[in-house]
Amino acid sequence: MIDFPLIAGSFLVAIVVGLTGMGGGALMTPMMMLFFNVPPLAAVSSDLVASAVMKPVGSVVHLRRGTVNLRLVGWLCAGSVPTAFCGVFVARAFPVTDGVKYALGVALLLAVAGMVLKALLGQRGGTSSAHEIVVRPIPTLLVGMVGGLVVGVSSVGSGSLIIVALLVLYPALKANQLVGTDLVQAVPLVSAAALGHLLFGDFQMDLTVSLLIGSIPGVYLGARISSRAPGGLIRAMLAIVLLASALKLLDVDNTLTVCALVIAVVVTVVGWRVKVAGRGSSESKDLARAG
Repeated sequence: MIDFPLIAGSFLVAIVVGLTGMGGGALMTPMMMLFFNVPPLAAVSSDLVASAVMKPVGSVVHLRRGTVNLRLVGWLCAGSVPTAFCGVFVARAFPVTDGVKYALGVALLLAVAGMVLKALLGQRGGTSSAHEIVVRPIPTLLVGMVGGLVVGVSSVGSGSLIIVALLVLYPALKANQLVGTDLVQAVPLVSAAALGHLLFGDFQMDLTVSLLIGSIPGVYLGARISSRAPGGLIRAMLAIVLLASALKLLDVDNTLTVCALVIAVVVTVVGWRVKVAGRGSSESKDLARAG
């Protein structure tokens, strides 16, 4: 049965994904669990199957633009595909469904930390072609293994976690190269996890159909307006949403949760104003020199 409120929710989440380029599993799975009372394993299974349908679209675009390092993709997939499949068994091995919920909460905290790290390292813009990067096989393989396991258990990590790890390992890669390489490696990764959940998880067709109906137009709309939206501010908003979801999943006291979110909002606002002021000062100096 089609769930219209879930369609609306997935549409909104997909807009955020289109705007920021990450956060699909990190937002969609908690939304289903917290607002629609979907059991954790069912939420993870249905989200992964839906992602396996949507991921190839963005991958084809980046492959055509040449912003993908296929050797890097190969090493990531060598680690992530088998561990993503095994992650399904890890998810089922938890004695109660709360185990999956807490694992997802920890994964979201890691995603928030990764986004903060990415923001701090954001000024280190890469200049190399995606095909000129020297691949580091062992670290890349380990990133794939850890990322695949997290994705298999929680559906989080194919974008939020792995792309940050790539940023740290390969700072010379440009942003579009990072996104392109991550999107392509995420296709077999998410597909392996989705297959595991189809066979041994708790996949529900009606949930997946509702997710796809809402998320496909949402992603398209988000991508259309992303060029006009201030990306840094939206990523900060996404980090705050992820933090709220993580604290909720980890059963953190409501008072502590509110305090943490208030601090996060204040830091975001102050940081944004400082960044804007810095840009204004730089532009003023450039005008003065030109005059």
